[in-house]
Amino acid sequence: MEFNPNTKYRKLPVVVLAGRPNVGKSTLFNRLLHKRRAITDPTPGVTRDPVEMDAFIQGKSLRLIDTGGFKLVREGDPSEALDDLVVEKTLETLEKADLIVLILAAGELSAEDEEFISFLRRYRDRLLVAVNKTEGGRREADAWNLLSYGFDKVHMISAEHGDNIGELEEAILSRLDFSKAEPVKSGKARSNTVDSITVTDDSGFINDAETRPIRIALLGKPNTGKSTLSNRLTASNASIVSDIPGTTRDVVEGIFSWKGRDFQVLDTAGIRRKTKVTENIEYYSVNRAIKTIDEADIVFLMIDAVEGLSEQDKKIAGLAYDKGRGIIMVLNKWDTMPQIKNAFEATADRIRFLFGKMEYAPIVPVSARDGTGVDKLLNTAMRMYKQLQIKIETGPLNQALERWLLESPPPSGPSTRFKVKYAVQKSSNPVEFIFFVSRPRAVSEAYTSYLRNKIRKDLGLSLVPVAVEIRSSAGEAGKDRKDTMGHKSSTRNIRRKKG
Repeated sequence: MEFNPNTKYRKLPVVVLAGRPNVGKSTLFNRLLHKRRAITDPTPGVTRDPVEMDAFIQGKSLRLIDTGGFKLVREGDPSEALDDLVVEKTLETLEKADLIVLILAAGELSAEDEEFISFLRRYRDRLLVAVNKTEGGRREADAWNLLSYGFDKVHMISAEHGDNIGELEEAILSRLDFSKAEPVKSGKARSNTVDSITVTDDSGFINDAETRPIRIALLGKPNTGKSTLSNRLTASNASIVSDIPGTTRDVVEGIFSWKGRDFQVLDTAGIRRKTKVTENIEYYSVNRAIKTIDEADIVFLMIDAVEGLSEQDKKIAGLAYDKGRGIIMVLNKWDTMPQIKNAFEATADRIRFLFGKMEYAPIVPVSARDGTGVDKLLNTAMRMYKQLQIKIETGPLNQALERWLLESPPPSGPSTRFKVKYAVQKSSNPVEFIFFVSRPRAVSEAYTSYLRNKIRKDLGLSLVPVAVEIRSSAGEAGKDRKDTMGHKSSTRNIRRKKG
């Protein structure tokens, strides 16, 4: 079959990159993807959790997995506390591989190399060997000695410089069966009704919002249970769970289904205050975690129920709000809280008091460890995603606007007077509206908030952030200001419909 780089596929062949630490697995992973996805650093053992992505290689799509390094754990060494978990995860990943690319570094083999080669003999029929760091022919003579370990062929490459990568790609593709792959299809447009407002998608075929997985990013401080919840949702052990802060470094992706709808979950590294980030690896991990906000539809902000909402949580929520993402505050470890009547209501009230600008965001208590509350969390996410997709037609929107202006007319003073002409919805997911007014500078923050609140209440958008942009159609263009939570409000004139 012919593959399209812009199409999602299921049942793709799986290729796993494996080897000891610091042989260039993540560098090769990024090279094959043609983008930086896995964190690379000279420090051994940077990659811990398996990192998966679909790769489009020479006209074919496949599932590519980067793994943590295979390491001989030195018993009793505290610095090696995670090594046994990383190795266990790597070995689990090998079981689902259609092809294993064993990566060795040019030069003399280490004890870890030899032990791993011995272990991989059971996978001989789906093993391919690549010798990295042979740029310019460096140490190729030593690399050929690897044939003495029983390999039929070895491929000399440089993941960093790109030497012989094309030949390696051809070798990989020649060993894979693509016959089971099938595209994920999009559906036709559907209409919904919110009270008296008709909500429709664009005519004809819509984008894949109706059928593609709902993308969930798990964000929060370290040790709030992100990986535990990710594993709970995906019914897997894809993410390594440990009490050691900073265990997760790369973004770990997983797919699961709930009530007939597919979800994609992105487990991220814990985000600490900038002043506490001292290592380059953690810096890259935190930045990659923040970048997942761009890729997500909804953010699950993981909050330790015992510690409560912190300033760092508020900053993370603010980042998600600025991108217009749906936000659910997940009070994890709720099972450890005292079982007192109205305890949740009191905790939720305190959170809303401390973060009043997020009063619309749902708060859901859960226990990622035992699964309590996860059903309610996913139901809330589905309702939120549906609201993110809502698109209000201009006619019904302006009929609602007329009611709002009658309920609370704009100020009439000489310096505060302005007229609201009409409104349009700029976009959905993120949800943005534009109001055209006569004197944009006269529109107060309070009146902007009033319009935003009416949108949420009357148009079925109670769970999602709503950006309101104020523009002028009377020569006031360019005189922008910022509304609450940092959203831009510019100014234009609007014409109110009569009748």
